[in-house]
Amino acid sequence: MTRPIRVEYPDAVYHVTARGNEKKAIYRDDRDRERFLAALGETVERFGVVVHAYCLMPNHYHLLLQTPRANLSTAAGWTTYSIRFNRRHRRSGHLFQGRYKAHLVDADSYAEELIKYIHLNPVRPKDKRRPIPTGRKRELMDYQWSSHRAYAGYIENSSPSWLSLDWLSYYGSTRETAQREYCRQIEQMFGQIVNSPWEDLQQGLVLGGEALSARVREVLSKAEGQEEIRWQQRADAACVTETIAAMVEKETDKKIAMWLRVRLGGERMTQVAAEYGYRDGSGVHQVIRRLEQKAAKDQVLSAYLQALVEEARRCQV
Repeated sequence: MTRPIRVEYPDAVYHVTARGNEKKAIYRDDRDRERFLAALGETVERFGVVVHAYCLMPNHYHLLLQTPRANLSTAAGWTTYSIRFNRRHRRSGHLFQGRYKAHLVDADSYAEELIKYIHLNPVRPKDKRRPIPTGRKRELMDYQWSSHRAYAGYIENSSPSWLSLDWLSYYGSTRETAQREYCRQIEQMFGQIVNSPWEDLQQGLVLGGEALSARVREVLSKAEGQEEIRWQQRADAACVTETIAAMVEKETDKKIAMWLRVRLGGERMTQVAAEYGYRDGSGVHQVIRRLEQKAAKDQVLSAYLQALVEEARRCQV
């Protein structure tokens, strides 16, 4: 089994989740849930991790964490819960299915959406293509094992002391207005299909825009592990593909557009031929060969093609 990639830097934000081994329950009763939250609180105190949201489900959990000290791997103190669970229930073996998953998150772009998505887990139907039943509103209000009630303002004085509600600021400028807006948005989700924010996940690791992706590529470019190297290669390839597609769309010269797609994009000539009206790839080959022969004699064209090459490489670290 490959080792999960861990990208760490000061104040990084992660969505962390783990499932029970063989999809089995990781909590057998409320005492187990209390012990899990206690272990999480110990992690906050010991390692300075900030917990922005959480939700405990029967066979998995969701956490939104921030690491001011860039120490997610060493701060995974809640894994001590496995030892406590096994001891209490007199069992042995792995409680969780592998190591936890940690996706990097651009909080400014996704905090609101992720908080709601995580908090709605207890009432979302098993078939995620179906809307949340409107009759489950009370069930969500009564659910004790997430940070939803703290965000909604139902338990002002009894929420965990280690839970940070700083992200309420994404919903409003004051605590009262933010909680009111949060509740309004949650209310609107009932009767609707909740789209998964993970549809926007890039390269299996990053939920955010180009700035966050670039930072991740920079961190991983200095790593020597094989998984980091393979991720970097996939990320670079995806970045180049997107860049070339944008360049082709802007290019007014059909011959140069074909050259871009074949020489820089690595597309097959037969595929390009069909789109440009050629019978087979030989026609595209002739166009590209003549363009390159012309560039060998034309300094202006040569400089332009070289500039396109450099533009395609800019997204690589």
